[in-house]
Amino acid sequence: MATMRFNHMELTFGEGQLTDELRADISEFYAQILGWTSMDVEVLEQKALLLAADEEVSQFILLAESPKPIQSPGYDHLGVLLETRAEVDAVLAKCRDIQARDDRVQIKEYPDLDQEVVVVRAFYVKYLLPIWLDVQCLEWADGAAPARKWTYK
Repeated sequence: MATMRFNHMELTFGEGQLTDELRADISEFYAQILGWTSMDVEVLEQKALLLAADEEVSQFILLAESPKPIQSPGYDHLGVLLETRAEVDAVLAKCRDIQARDDRVQIKEYPDLDQEVVVVRAFYVKYLLPIWLDVQCLEWADGAAPARKWTYK
């Protein structure tokens, strides 16, 4: 089987909703909590917003407008995997700090999920996107980590 990883996800907003002010708020928040960069891009004759998770822009979320925007009233989410518990806790602290000043930040905290061979440390955050982000790390028991793991080179 071929080696694969996800490249991007497109999320749609209603026509006229992706204003310059909304773009700026989204860009600032995700830059602060995850270090993502943003840029306006032209896609199918419309100005979309691209949130890049890496310098190569090989992992990104594309925000665009559509006459039929995404509807996600539940806990549909995109998982973001960090390396350590300390990194997850630092992002959570940043989200709480911003939430104290901006009530549009939604946070759902979870107790650690202990599966014996792996402990998942996670929380959900939602800010102006139509889905949640599941920010997490995996802490593997000694000898239980997968032999093959995706990494940057």
